[in-house]
Amino acid sequence: MLIFLTGLGFGLSLIVAIGAQNAFVLRQGVRREHVGVVVAVCAASDAVLYVAGSAGLGALVQRHPLVVEVARWAGAAVVLGYGVLAARRAWRGGDELVAAGGTDVVDAGRRVRPVVLTALALTWLNPHVYLDTIVLQGSVAAGYGDARWWFTAGAVVSSVLWFVVLGYGARLLAPFLARPGAWRVVDGVVALIMLAVAVSLAAGA
Repeated sequence: MLIFLTGLGFGLSLIVAIGAQNAFVLRQGVRREHVGVVVAVCAASDAVLYVAGSAGLGALVQRHPLVVEVARWAGAAVVLGYGVLAARRAWRGGDELVAAGGTDVVDAGRRVRPVVLTALALTWLNPHVYLDTIVLQGSVAAGYGDARWWFTAGAVVSSVLWFVVLGYGARLLAPFLARPGAWRVVDGVVALIMLAVAVSLAAGA
């Protein structure tokens, strides 16, 4: 149990930070659009990466830095594109709070695809994800020997808890964002975060 709790705390220390992925989950949560899908994609992706790291994939990633390099530039391009779109929304305004349950079923089904693709891109095309989950977490977990899977389980649970709280807790901000112009501020902040992450990726930070 102690090792499980250690993995839980370690996972939270890695994931609780303002970044491109968290900003996207927060925005979807506030808008109440496909929150369950976004939370599931992000949590499941982290679980796969944590397990891969504990299984020893970190050493393979370190031996093939080209993988991280390709992800770095692809991630920078995706994050930059999303940041530009957010900046355009902030500049033009007109965005409004929409509950997914109130949309047409066909329209909602069509719109879930780009949401899923964005969540996948912001997760898997971020090289920091590989360094944090596979390399760093994998190295720490290896120090626990056969008990490393308890550590890994704690890290996986931390990811699930974080995304559930972030995605579904974000709706508490809805009353504040119902006022005109509030979404321009949100999109402006998201744009700044995305652009900062894109610059850091391009710079190799």
